[in-house]
Amino acid sequence: MSTVETRYAVKGMKCGGCIAKATEALSKLPGYVSAEFDLKSGKAVVKGGADPQAVVNALTKIGYPAEVN
Repeated sequence: MSTVETRYAVKGMKCGGCIAKATEALSKLPGYVSAEFDLKSGKAVVKGGADPQAVVNALTKIGYPAEVN
């Protein structure tokens, strides 16, 4: 079974602390496996079966407005 990768555009992330905060929030979602963030481009790749809308909601709630890309 391959791991699903969903790409997102994320605003407001500027440092490693932002990544840590976002990763902690996403780790609570069912199906979440891992995430990679590119601060320069404002992109994120979330791996696993987490619901894309739940990912958007979790990131937006902690101050990083996101949308599926």
